[in-house]
Amino acid sequence: MPYVDRQNRICGFLDIEELENSGKFLRRYFILDTQQGSLVWYMDNPQNLPVGAKHVGSLSLTYISKVSDATKQRPKAEYCFVVNAGMRKFFLQANDQQDLVEWVNALNNATKITVPKSSDAVHSESQRLASNGNKKQVPYKTEIIAGVAVVTQTQKVGLRKAQNHPPYLHTRAGQDQTVIKAGYCVKQGALMKNWKRRYFVLEQNSMSYFKSELEKEPLRIILLKEVHKVQECKHSEIMMRDNLFEVVTTSRTFYVQADSPEEMHSWIKAISGAIVAQRGPGRSAESLMKRKFKRMSVI
Repeated sequence: MPYVDRQNRICGFLDIEELENSGKFLRRYFILDTQQGSLVWYMDNPQNLPVGAKHVGSLSLTYISKVSDATKQRPKAEYCFVVNAGMRKFFLQANDQQDLVEWVNALNNATKITVPKSSDAVHSESQRLASNGNKKQVPYKTEIIAGVAVVTQTQKVGLRKAQNHPPYLHTRAGQDQTVIKAGYCVKQGALMKNWKRRYFVLEQNSMSYFKSELEKEPLRIILLKEVHKVQECKHSEIMMRDNLFEVVTTSRTFYVQADSPEEMHSWIKAISGAIVAQRGPGRSAESLMKRKFKRMSVI
C-alpha cells in the first residue's frame, strides 16, 4: 500500500511496463511528490541505493491527464491501471485491488486539484469522484495526505476482492517445516553496515534469509529460541529508515526494513506469533534465561 514518508511524499512499490507494449512489467519504487510536481521511480527505495543514485524514470504531474483502471485494456495483467501522459500510456500493476484504488485516487487528485482552501473544496471533489462511472452513488472518505485530498471508497462496489492467503501457505522444497511468512526485506550488514535486499522466510522454529527467492541455501538461519524480542525499531529516526524493525537475539540485533508500514507490522506480528507458538504464552527468551540463572544460583 502507498504510504507517506518523512518528507510527506506518497511512496510505494509498483510494477511498470517501462518498454511500451512489451507486456513485461518491472518492479520499481515510486515517489509521488506533489510539492515538486512529479512522479519518479527508482530501481529500489532510494534509502537502499548508493548516495546520489538517479531515478530510472519520471513524469511531470502537469503532463498526466487521467489515471484509471486498465483491467479491460490489459485483461492478463492483474490489478493493472494506466497513466495517460501526453502521447504515451504508462501501464502499472498494483499489489492488490485496494492498492490499485489508492494509487489511482492519489494520482488523480495530485494532478487535478491543489490544496483545498476550505471544506467545501474537499466536499465537492468527493461528490465529483462519487458521481463518476455509472453515476451510482457510493460512499467515500476524504483525507488530506501530503497536501492533497485523497478520496477512497469506504464500501467497495463491483470490485474483485483481493485474495487473502492463510498464514500457513506453503512449504519450501526439501524442507519439512511449514512456511509462515516469506518475502523481500532490506537488512543491515553486521560488519560493513550496508543495506541489502534479502528474501526472508519465517518457519515454525526459525527465520532465514536468502540472496534471492531462487536460492536454496540460506545466508543465515536465526533460531527463534534465541530471539529475545521483535519490535519496531526505536532508532529509526537516527538511522533514517522508514518501516524499520529489529529482531533482538542473544548474540546480535538484526535491523530489517520492510517495504511499507503494513508489511513491517505484519512481520512483527508473524515472528512474535511464531515465538509464542513455539515456547508457549509468557515464555520469552529473556524469561527463560532468568529462570536458568535462578536455578543455577540455587544449586
